[in-house]
Amino acid sequence: MTAHHRRTVDGAAAGDPAAHDETAFLAAYDPHAFPAIAVTVDIVALTLRGGALHVLLVERGGPPFQGAWALPGGFVRAGRESLDGAAARELAEETGLDAALLERVHLEQLGSYGDPGRDPRMPVVTVAYLAFAPDLPEARGGGDAATAAWVPVAGLAADLGGAAAPERGTEPDAARPRPQEQGPGHGIDGGDSVPRPAPLPLAFDHPRIVADGLDRARAKIEYTPLATAFLAEEFTIVELRGVYESIWGSPLHAGNFHRKVLSVPGFVEPTGTTAARGGARGGPRARLYRAGSARLLHPALLRPAAPQSAVSEPRDTGKSK
Repeated sequence: MTAHHRRTVDGAAAGDPAAHDETAFLAAYDPHAFPAIAVTVDIVALTLRGGALHVLLVERGGPPFQGAWALPGGFVRAGRESLDGAAARELAEETGLDAALLERVHLEQLGSYGDPGRDPRMPVVTVAYLAFAPDLPEARGGGDAATAAWVPVAGLAADLGGAAAPERGTEPDAARPRPQEQGPGHGIDGGDSVPRPAPLPLAFDHPRIVADGLDRARAKIEYTPLATAFLAEEFTIVELRGVYESIWGSPLHAGNFHRKVLSVPGFVEPTGTTAARGGARGGPRARLYRAGSARLLHPALLRPAAPQSAVSEPRDTGKSK
């Protein structure tokens, strides 16, 4: 230890003025001198069930917005858990995921939302998270939630300002809907539950948060391999295409998609095995793949563009011809 370092440590211990000032400041500090504000977490949890993209919603069991549907979430246990820990805890409470299953869930911060008046109780800032994984279990109400359900994203379009159902593209990748899945039979479906009617409207500013989460998911699977997080450890290219079709809301050309996926270094790697059964139309069994080591996709898999009107209508200027 250098002499300067000894003086610094010994001075702090012996009554360094700077350290004394800090201690005195904290002792006199009054947190009640500032307006109270709470911090919550909300989770946009996405999974595929029956080949369709679903989001986890809970029915609120008490006010405010009693009986309305909302994203799972809750208050952060201040001083006892981190934001990430709070999000994982809330997700586990609503889905029944244990610690081992939680490790399979991709969980990332989506954004923070703190508009004045977003919560009628008091000023509340929420930190939203985006989560997705394959085979998530049946939802169950936890905490103050009366019940919970996996709801088809397509049914929420009206409450999200149309953001939940993008128009289908007209690029060469657009094609007829894909045939019956020919993979191992587990991977893109999270269960056998019947899709429920869309519970509208959503409480708080949750329509905006869900819309932002869907936009993030659609964008990230263009340039990252996160689409594989919706699948089991081993999957077919057909199953992977199903993820893209469900999230983007557009059918993709099977051959073009297959070539693009295999042309991206590190996106997927073959397992050397095949699916347990063949396709609905017969033929050889599909090859199985697993996620590769790539963190970014280069070249990216771009979303099909939205269709445009082939012929624009003439504008009426009001002048006689």
